[in-house]
Amino acid sequence: MRKRGKAKYPIKHWSYSSLMSFLRNPLAWHKRYVEHIYDTPRTPSSIVGSAGHLALEHFYGGLDKSAAIDIGLDYVRKVPDFEINFGVAKTREAKKRKRLSMEQEYLQAINFYLEKPPKHKVIGIEVVATVKVAGLPLPLKAVSDLVVESKLQKGALDVVDHKFVDSFSPAGKDKTLFVMQAIFNYYTIRAMYKKPVRRFLLYELKKRKNISGAPQLKRYVIDYAEQGEMFKIFNRLVKEATEQMLHTKHFLPNPGDMFEGENSFDVYKLGLTKSA
Repeated sequence: MRKRGKAKYPIKHWSYSSLMSFLRNPLAWHKRYVEHIYDTPRTPSSIVGSAGHLALEHFYGGLDKSAAIDIGLDYVRKVPDFEINFGVAKTREAKKRKRLSMEQEYLQAINFYLEKPPKHKVIGIEVVATVKVAGLPLPLKAVSDLVVESKLQKGALDVVDHKFVDSFSPAGKDKTLFVMQAIFNYYTIRAMYKKPVRRFLLYELKKRKNISGAPQLKRYVIDYAEQGEMFKIFNRLVKEATEQMLHTKHFLPNPGDMFEGENSFDVYKLGLTKSA
């Protein structure tokens, strides 16, 4: 058994995405975050989301709406076919139709948002930070879409996150996931700006138009002042995940993982499951 003081971790830090990947599908996690193999095609939905984030980054950076929208559209158009998981679209014509639907979905979603965008006094845009947190064995890394002045607490900051979704999260269903992500942002922004961080504001933007005419944008608010117990659970989970990662010699697939189940099982069949 390795001595704790001399342990060499296979990763340099935890992020929200890497921690969730480790808990959901350890083999897919090992492939991406330890071996740094990124050959799994992206879903059209994730590409549309990336384009939306890029457009909002430039919009809140001072670009006008039309120019910001064009930057996101150009991003969608330039993603090569081999990077896209087209699903059942196999022929050239079917792939062309899928790409057009991705463009239409992006334009519809970003126009929904920019029709009446939330107003913030922006302090930082796409803020990337990696920080050491007292009591945790590995640093934490997070990307914050926006860091803004808090309207709730003078002198404090809020973190803003955007998600482009096919449907809104059912009430309460994903709250734990939201809070887990929010705590990564809390630690990194607090350390980077040396100011209190009060809230995590998450905007879900529905990409397809509601037939009923209901709003396309839904806001979730996580007040860090109310999350004392979740901070304790978060710290415990990070510590225990790190401990498990350190002592895992064989990584097993999760074929039921809707995102990477098939790919992880293929890796398992090839025998590429041992840690270094």
